[in-house]
Amino acid sequence: MKVFLTMSLLLLCACQQEVATSPKPRPAEVVEVGERTRAAPTVLVGEVRSRYESGQGFRIAGKIVQRLVERGALVRKGQVLARLDDTDTKLSAQAAQAELRVAEADLALAQAELDRQRRLFERKFVSGQALDIQDAKFKSAQARVKQSAAEAAVSGNQSRYTQLQADRDGVVTEIRAEPGQVVEAGEVVATIAATDSLEVAISAPESHIGGVAVGAAAEVRLWALPNKIYRGSVREVAPAADSVTRTFQLRVALPAADADVHLGMTAGVRFDAAAEQAWLLPSTAVTQRDGRSVVWVVDPATGAVTPRPVQTGPFREDGTVVNQGLQSGELVVAVGAQTLVPGQIVQPARREQP
Repeated sequence: MKVFLTMSLLLLCACQQEVATSPKPRPAEVVEVGERTRAAPTVLVGEVRSRYESGQGFRIAGKIVQRLVERGALVRKGQVLARLDDTDTKLSAQAAQAELRVAEADLALAQAELDRQRRLFERKFVSGQALDIQDAKFKSAQARVKQSAAEAAVSGNQSRYTQLQADRDGVVTEIRAEPGQVVEAGEVVATIAATDSLEVAISAPESHIGGVAVGAAAEVRLWALPNKIYRGSVREVAPAADSVTRTFQLRVALPAADADVHLGMTAGVRFDAAAEQAWLLPSTAVTQRDGRSVVWVVDPATGAVTPRPVQTGPFREDGTVVNQGLQSGELVVAVGAQTLVPGQIVQPARREQP
């Protein structure tokens, strides 16, 4: 009887004890790293410009009497673009030349007088003081000749400055003055752009400049020539955003531009240097752990999650670009990554991707 009661008590206690079971896997929405998550190359729109554009202006003030070029004209270095009224400058040059001739005559006279004073001094007919006075007059006449020559050279330059000459080969892109207009010294009359150094100027928003560095390769397609591709490279990236537009200025050089590329054309620039290994993940999939960007990778065999450090690129409106740290075919937790712990078991639920 005692044995029966003991067995019954043990059986009752065993029924009352909870059976130790492992927690159920937590459902987790995941995305598969693959072609559907490959980050599309960054494409920006810009305008074909010349690397070298210079405003041409007269070095003196005056009234324009003739303009010899039109907008769009091809010009050569040294070609005359416009002329000022040179009446006053010619008179000034003539007056300076006359002053120079007077100074030269005075110098010749002072030279002759100095020679006479020296001969008289040798014969003891004049004192040394008189010779010194004449020597000083001669040196003063020499200085006046140098001064007059310099002034004559300046007047001659002023006369030549009435002709505005192109300082480089290129095309006239802008005309800002017309005959009859009075211009100040340095005022821009025409703008010349060099045609042998074309590039694309881009105003890029800050969300699209990540990964775009000087020297990065680029493909350029002109909207007017959609079937032609031009290879280029980033020549310049502005270190700061424009204070008005809040965009960064990029310059993409086109070393192989042909005759079909014209200034002002609209161009689409594709930066694909890092696109082949970059993935676009939901922004909620990337978290911070120990000061590093990580994603949680799911083991498809066991369902266990592991934090994986990654190198992120730009944060875009449609997600975050991951440049390094992932391989094609891996499963990444897309939602709720902030609450995971290493080794936790999840039940993957694939997110449908477009």
